[in-house]
Amino acid sequence: QVQLVECGGGVVQPGGSLGLSCVASGITFSRYVMSWYRQAPGKERELVASIGSDGGSTNYADSVKGRFTISRDNAKNTVALHLSGLKPEDTAVYYCKAKYSLTQYWGQGTQVTVSS
Repeated sequence: QVQLVECGGGVVQPGGSLGLSCVASGITFSRYVMSWYRQAPGKERELVASIGSDGGSTNYADSVKGRFTISRDNAKNTVALHLSGLKPEDTAVYYCKAKYSLTQYWGQGTQVTVSS
């Protein structure tokens, strides 16, 4: 059974930082491209960042470049997202996704709220 479990969400003040992590089980993690998406209320889910299977390549949405950092540890089946310089518009449910060829899996999401 495949599981992606995110954790680390919470409430943070504008300008603050937060770390999210996603632990995968039931897949050969090192084969999968891992991504973080987010969905704000009333908006479509959007790609935030992705990282290649070996961690050698990363990609970020323009809105988070320079503020968010994605990383992975294939030995621990974990992908992380470090969020800094947080803004109220970063408030959303954050999801991790694993993709290999035509197969993809989603986590259940973790809420990040940026508010003073």
